[in-house]
Amino acid sequence: MRNQGKYINPFTDFGFKKLFGTESNKELLIDFLNHALGNREQIRDLTYLNTENLGLTEDGRKAMFDLYCENGKGDKFIIELQNVPQEFFKDRSVFYAAFPIQQQAPKGSKWNYCLKAVYTIGILNFHFHDSPDSPGRYFREVQLLDKQTFEVFYDKLTFIFVELSRFRKKGPELRTHFDKWLYALKHMRTLKARPAFLWEK
Repeated sequence: MRNQGKYINPFTDFGFKKLFGTESNKELLIDFLNHALGNREQIRDLTYLNTENLGLTEDGRKAMFDLYCENGKGDKFIIELQNVPQEFFKDRSVFYAAFPIQQQAPKGSKWNYCLKAVYTIGILNFHFHDSPDSPGRYFREVQLLDKQTFEVFYDKLTFIFVELSRFRKKGPELRTHFDKWLYALKHMRTLKARPAFLWEK
């Protein structure tokens, strides 16, 4: 018999969108993103955008995002939940990120190519098998780098992958607000009550 929890399962389409994709819960998404983005400028508000993005041509392949948002500066956020391994998830992430990039090009000839930032955040219930085996490394932030200096070459395209299968912290080990977010996402479907270590003053 399955251990049925009290809370929704965020690893279903319904549960994920109920948790993060409604106006009534938008503050939850903002809080999660601000902690995932670290020391960057904090998001104060988000606007939900159409999750269906069409290709450049009539027969071009479209993309269906789980969630697609924009902050007050015009930066775009694609939030994807993936419950089961997908062989080409990295390719899919790059393909998805191309849509908000090319959609910024206005019609006409007067444009200086100045782009708004695009962030793709993947919440994964698996880990990348082609990455080095590092059980404790559950958070990956990827940008374009200069391979000689390892300096960030372009900071307006960012991929953040949270591999929950590698996240194994419990109770006293949850030292940050983001730790608590990840614990809650990983265990929410089986929780029958909110553990004391998840409460904050």
